Amino acid sequence: MSFFRIQGGVPLSGRTRVSGNKNEALPALATALLTDEPVILRNIPDILDVRVMIDILRSMGSEVTWLDDHAVRIVTRDLLTTTLPELGRKVRASILFAGAVLGRAKQVELPPPGGDVIGRRRLDTHFDGFQALGAKFEVGETFKLHANELRGAEIFMDEASVTATENLLMTAAVSKGTTVLDNCACEPHVQGIARLLNAMGADIQGIGTNRIVVQGVDKLHGADFRIGPDYLEVGSMVGLAAVTGGELLIEDAAPEHLRMIRLVFQRLGVETIIRGADLFVPGNQKLEMRQELHGGVSRIDDAPWPQFPTDLMSIAITVATQSKGTVLFFEKMFEGRMFFTDALIGMGAQIILCDPHRVVVAGPTQLLGSRVQSPDVRAGMALLIAALCAQGTTTIHNIRQIDRGYERIEQKLQALGAKIERVEEAS
Repeated sequence: MSFFRIQGGVPLSGRTRVSGNKNEALPALATALLTDEPVILRNIPDILDVRVMIDILRSMGSEVTWLDDHAVRIVTRDLLTTTLPELGRKVRASILFAGAVLGRAKQVELPPPGGDVIGRRRLDTHFDGFQALGAKFEVGETFKLHANELRGAEIFMDEASVTATENLLMTAAVSKGTTVLDNCACEPHVQGIARLLNAMGADIQGIGTNRIVVQGVDKLHGADFRIGPDYLEVGSMVGLAAVTGGELLIEDAAPEHLRMIRLVFQRLGVETIIRGADLFVPGNQKLEMRQELHGGVSRIDDAPWPQFPTDLMSIAITVATQSKGTVLFFEKMFEGRMFFTDALIGMGAQIILCDPHRVVVAGPTQLLGSRVQSPDVRAGMALLIAALCAQGTTTIHNIRQIDRGYERIEQKLQALGAKIERVEEAS
């Protein structure tokens, strides 16, 4: 096991480029199972969750070859319809093999997925959709799905679930007839999977909206596809630049996906400037929260795209500890995401945990170095940002969680001037 040791109080400045979108790369790897022809995925982040997904692909009969540090070639001629339980339980995204394997083989058996423990993450929407497309399922120690025939259907999703939308897109792409997905997710990574499927020969219309129409095709073919930049990593970099007072240029940041993210950071006093495809964060900003009209306390909440993403709530809370004013954060999606604030309170932050979904943050406060544990991917990054602006030394343990979503993060931060090192724990 290893941990991070961070000496805080150093402004981070320079240029950086974020990795490929983790939440697009993981379903893209599963999508490759829909064809027996080669699928090349470029700009793949070399992170722990990707490595686990590739291990699962290989266990299901895929030949996976790394073409370079960020490109893989996947060929699956003889598809197995089950995954190894010890692999499937390592990552939440393993549920995405359901849609791909069901679509190609008409049957699949999977263990319950793993992933972050940030609250209840229901799977009903996935299975309701599969059932509408003609599949039958059994739920026990494993999930079993099978279908004699897959046929299109009109599906109104009871929640705008990202992974359920991706799963149903994969299955619907090779189902007979027309499928209409209403109230579906439309995040940038969902758009990316729809474009990948179209590159493989699917017929998907309405990409980027919450009503997607899929005309089923008999067979998909191979493709050469590039994963988009990770807008959640962009948001993380904006946060760390702001709290350390550094001047940062984030290259290839896909500003078209950052409109609500930039608005929320602006409410926390963080200004950003679009420069073509790049995003610039000016240095030495005076962070001050914007109050509501008539002096009301500002409120920041999350919601499905294009609203503020839940995955950046932890980052925004950490930034708020360094901004002048008071703000209420309302996390609507996961009842466990806010519990990481105990670590921030231990570092000196003024935070009131009202209930599992709401916290009030008053700032700014000088954070102090501490010993903390990373409970999940985004909270781990939020604590890393807190450590970078804290006075003194912080150690962050359980950094496997951070490695699941951020590629070689300590090397990226060292290049910007951070005093951070990865230390191997004595056995």
